[in-house]
Amino acid sequence: MTGKDTSEAPASGPEDSASELAKVPTEPLEEVAASETMVAELAPVETPQAPAPTATKPVPQSEDLPSAPLLLSVEGVSETSVTVTWEPPERLGRLGLQGYILELRREGASEWVPVNARPMMVTQQTLRNLVVGDKFFLRVAAMSSAGTGPPAVLDQPVHIHESIEAPKIRVPRHLRQTYLRQVGEAVNLQIPFQGSPKPQASWTHNGHALDSQRVNVRNGDQDSILFIRSVQRSDSGCYELTVRLEGMEARASINILVIEKPGPPSSIKLLEVWGCNAALEWTPPQDTGNTELLGYTVQKADKKTGQWFTVLERYHPNTCTISDLIVGNSYSFRVFSENLCGLSDLAAITKELAHIQKTRKTDVEVKSKGFVQRDLSEAPSFTQPLADHTTTPGYSTQLSCSVRASPRPKIIWMKNNMNILGDPKYRAFSEQGVCTLEIRKPSPFDSGVYTCKAINDLGEASVDCRLDVKGEGLRGVSP
Repeated sequence: MTGKDTSEAPASGPEDSASELAKVPTEPLEEVAASETMVAELAPVETPQAPAPTATKPVPQSEDLPSAPLLLSVEGVSETSVTVTWEPPERLGRLGLQGYILELRREGASEWVPVNARPMMVTQQTLRNLVVGDKFFLRVAAMSSAGTGPPAVLDQPVHIHESIEAPKIRVPRHLRQTYLRQVGEAVNLQIPFQGSPKPQASWTHNGHALDSQRVNVRNGDQDSILFIRSVQRSDSGCYELTVRLEGMEARASINILVIEKPGPPSSIKLLEVWGCNAALEWTPPQDTGNTELLGYTVQKADKKTGQWFTVLERYHPNTCTISDLIVGNSYSFRVFSENLCGLSDLAAITKELAHIQKTRKTDVEVKSKGFVQRDLSEAPSFTQPLADHTTTPGYSTQLSCSVRASPRPKIIWMKNNMNILGDPKYRAFSEQGVCTLEIRKPSPFDSGVYTCKAINDLGEASVDCRLDVKGEGLRGVSP
């Protein structure tokens, strides 16, 4: 006796209610109650002399009627439907169960309207085509051939409202870390969120309400936009977006840091000058631009030209030594502070000049007694000779050998004992004692004996090899 059924919500008009009630092939619930009441009122007085009269029409006994269904409850409510369930009654009646009648009464109305025109053998029904804002009561009664039993009524009315989706904020990836802006730039944050129906969005800055004269906020159905036309350092801080809906809320925080160029170092001092060196010291700037310093840039300028040259960049300590200064010049020094916005507009400049003076020659002379300079002169000798080589026409090839000599020798290349250095077909070069001859796109005519000769003041040496150019080679290459 269990099942499911789907019905449309009935209209609440009295005429429709009366017509639908008339179609039900059973007596209304009110009439059953009246009959029971009538039975109670027509009960005879107990007298020993006369028995009670017999009724002309028998009234259904309680054993013939089913009892009220059990555990009537709402299983689910949406924007357009409601589903109710119940359990069969404890007593089905002697004549058996024919089905259930589900009835509806809208709030403010007095009549119960059947949802199903005839009894249905189901214990779950879904009412559809409902409208948001509807509010009504439901009851269900079991029916047998003897009549309709007492109904089971919901304790609370059913209210059709919009489905609620919990609010959720989706912060863009680039805003999940500190958002940096420079003074004077614009801030335009678009933060999407979810929630149904439309949630209420609000912003705070460091826990306080926003300054409406500086900050503009536009809230849409699916996002909230925060806009500042020209930010100042006072706009830095934590901006929190709160989205509220039906007692639920979601929060997201965005940290904004507004920065600008730092100020110059507070002071600079020339500590000492010795030889070609100068020592400087300075104090950090009072204003770092609302962010950490990346370091200092140190520059120098000599008195003659007045041009500034960078000596150190992104230097972190507050003291430094400038070296390799030119003797006879006088130098000024200046230091800039640097952060993410760049160098400070101004610099701290030394008031005194650093004069690099000539130093007197010392009387200490290096004596070379007992030191004998080694003679490294050497006649040419080949440590790696030339090797015989075979190549293909049209493909450039190289001949290489290694020579050792001091002083550096003169290298001469010959083919069949004839000097070929002036021929553009050959290119000779040497590096670190390695002598190479490149033969560009050789032909069979270039075959022969090649000689490399090295000559210096101490003598000469030579090596040779044979080159054979064989094969068809590249097409189109002229011999």
